[in-house]
Amino acid sequence: MDDSFARYRPYLAMMLLFIIVLAGTIFLLRRPEQPVIAITTATPRATATPVSVVVEVRGAIAKPGVYTLPAGSRVQDVIALAGDLTSNAETRALNLARKVNDGEQLYIPAIGEATPTTVPVASKATPGASKAPTGKININTATIAELDTLPGIGPAIAQRIIEYRAQNGAFQKIEDLKKVRGIGDVLFDQIKDLVTVE
Repeated sequence: MDDSFARYRPYLAMMLLFIIVLAGTIFLLRRPEQPVIAITTATPRATATPVSVVVEVRGAIAKPGVYTLPAGSRVQDVIALAGDLTSNAETRALNLARKVNDGEQLYIPAIGEATPTTVPVASKATPGASKAPTGKININTATIAELDTLPGIGPAIAQRIIEYRAQNGAFQKIEDLKKVRGIGDVLFDQIKDLVTVE
């Protein structure tokens, strides 16, 4: 019996060696797959998109206008983007560290000027035109804050009205508001008696 087992011993040793080599090869070939899995789990972080805020700047500023900034921006960032303050800007009440909000209007008064609640607008009377009743908002000169007081008009649509006005010029008639994205017949009917093009 021992003789017959001794005869198969070299075959068993080769079979055992073959199994060890095969197991080692499988182990080494499967090992690189783990880093590939780790790489794919890192990709969702790269898909995040930053949120932005839109702010209108007026008053004693080099370049008044509407600016888009990253969320969390401060008054100081808005002023830097708008070309800095003019030499006659009143800065005592200005908080440069305050965070700005989306749809906000930032007004920088001149020295000696009282800070208005809304931006002052010079009224232009045209010959033959009747004066609009008190309380109507002139869509050609209104600020974001003034437009936001209209029913159904939030800061986003108010911003679109101002952008449309900047790109296409003054509204000729109040019906032109329907050309602004987000203002349809229903919304226009709600505000038509509250606005004017003066």
